[in-house]
Amino acid sequence: MNAPLAQDWTIANQQLLVAEFARLKERLPRSTGKNAENQNAETGAALADARQLLHTESAIDWLTAAFGLSGFERDLLLLCAGAEMDAELARACVLANGDTTRPWVTFSLALATLESPHWSALTPQRPLRRWRLLEIDNHAGLAASRLRIDERVLHFLVGINDLDVRLAHLLRPALALPRQAGSHAATTQAALAALDTGREGAGQWPVIVLEGDDPAAQEDIATRCADAIGLSCLAIQAEDIPLAAEERAALITLWQREATLLGAALLVVISDPVSPAGEAARALIERIGGLCLVACPSAPALLTQNQRFPVNKPAGTDRLQLWIDTLGPTGVHHAGPELDRAASHFRLGSRAVQRIAKTLQASLAIPSAAGKAKSAAPSPLWNSCRQESRGGLDNLAQRLETTADWDSLVLPEAQLAVLRQIAAHLRQRFKVQEEWGFAAQGSRGLGLATLFAGESGTGKTLAAEVLAHTLQLDLYRIDLSAVVSKYIGETEKNLRKVFDAAEDCGAILLFDEADALFGKRTEVKDSHDRHANIEVSYLLQRMEAYNGLAVLTTNLKSSLDTAFLRRLRFVVQFPFPDQEQRIALWQRAFPAATPTRDLDLDKLSRLSMTGGSIRNIALNAAFLAADAGEPVGMSHLLTAAHAEASKRERPLADAETRAWA
Repeated sequence: MNAPLAQDWTIANQQLLVAEFARLKERLPRSTGKNAENQNAETGAALADARQLLHTESAIDWLTAAFGLSGFERDLLLLCAGAEMDAELARACVLANGDTTRPWVTFSLALATLESPHWSALTPQRPLRRWRLLEIDNHAGLAASRLRIDERVLHFLVGINDLDVRLAHLLRPALALPRQAGSHAATTQAALAALDTGREGAGQWPVIVLEGDDPAAQEDIATRCADAIGLSCLAIQAEDIPLAAEERAALITLWQREATLLGAALLVVISDPVSPAGEAARALIERIGGLCLVACPSAPALLTQNQRFPVNKPAGTDRLQLWIDTLGPTGVHHAGPELDRAASHFRLGSRAVQRIAKTLQASLAIPSAAGKAKSAAPSPLWNSCRQESRGGLDNLAQRLETTADWDSLVLPEAQLAVLRQIAAHLRQRFKVQEEWGFAAQGSRGLGLATLFAGESGTGKTLAAEVLAHTLQLDLYRIDLSAVVSKYIGETEKNLRKVFDAAEDCGAILLFDEADALFGKRTEVKDSHDRHANIEVSYLLQRMEAYNGLAVLTTNLKSSLDTAFLRRLRFVVQFPFPDQEQRIALWQRAFPAATPTRDLDLDKLSRLSMTGGSIRNIALNAAFLAADAGEPVGMSHLLTAAHAEASKRERPLADAETRAWA
């Protein structure tokens, strides 16, 4: 009955209902003045004609078989339907009751007039009440109370098979994706095999639990499994399941009836299995029956028979192949080498990949003149992936806008060489990890756990900005002092959220103030000391496994335990700039549009300042000059330099500022 109904079937089905109502009217006392024999013949002929037109089961016959109704229960249901739809049958009920105030069907009327009556028809265990096909206005005792057909069932009898309005706000159609990643297609086949085996062995469907971090793929697999069995699939969020047991039981009954009427499977979507909503979902799954599938990040503990399958975002070559299949030959051609890089870098789910590919197909198919030339600007493909993947991390960390390039850095060549190595690691990650097979050996050690050490203002954050801008990556600053918690387990929880979100976008993570968490390990004297070491180990473990660049910054490298330092891929020491480097920093301090007058770089370089302090002095001097209506001169810089020195509580030496103004 879940298939669309043909118009001729609908007409024939309604004709059958009319004939059935006429048959029931004949059994009611004082219902007609016609000759009983003639009436019976007319009714029998009408029934026969309607059945000949049907070619298949009528709605009432299907309902009778599906819910196991007896003949008496069938007629009682039809009688209640007729009282709603047939005015003559309603009047006949009034006459039969002998009371104009009771124009409805009662159980006593049914017992007195219908064939093969039995009292058990209205017990809670029998189908009429078990499946809520009938409702009882129980105010005058069971026999004398009004019986009414459930509205959903009434619509079904006339050929309208729509979702119960009481469930419409809780359920939605589960969605299939246009394409499946290879790993997800294999999981679909494995789940179907488990369903076949479970049904054959236990006589009922096992619960299929799809756990992992790709909810769209989980929903897709669930929908495909249901479709392969000939069922539709409806989804419910755990948060929408009633917490109260009585309300949840009513929901279960309504769903079980809907599953039968619609031919549907239920997908329960759980975001947090240990939450109250997760517990309510688990209780529902245990009792729901039928074909039930679960989509969740981690599986709840179930007592009922179940089969679990991991469904995570496609990885490696599987993700690349999904991109290729979705973009098609033309899209792949115009995406070029950028496709390999984007597929490797951005850990996107199945739906995101296909949504981006669909959006980009038109633009990728028409190369522009600008697109043919090499450009530092991100490609549409790269930019779309970058924007799609950053959402989760935006809520957990501060995203820094980056514009600095390699020319912005003033560092010794040795430090610059290490930074370029880091950039090369990020650029060639796909080739080395996937094409050359290093990823197959495990994720441990593939990350770029890095330490930037040096005084404040020596360029640690700037170096991270250069890497991010050059490689067209997002840069997020995470304040470790805010992440670290005094409560046991909270620090790891906070770090887990950050890294889990960052895995999708492959952003550069900049952990400021590593000293807040790192330090030389002291002798473990209590549980707090022990847990502090656990926190550090957890951070390093996630950094080593992180498929991107994670940078720790510290002003005091000497305070870090050497055991921790050995677990870092790169350590870059940012030295205090010498005089030659300070000249270079002053040369870069003012934008080309800034008016200057008689600046003496040699005198300025005598200031024992870091690059950060030099930038501060230049900016403050620019404001002073602008307020005075003058170009930036040495006098403005002298005033700004004294202000910067006062922040550090270290006055300037005479040798540093002699003959400035």
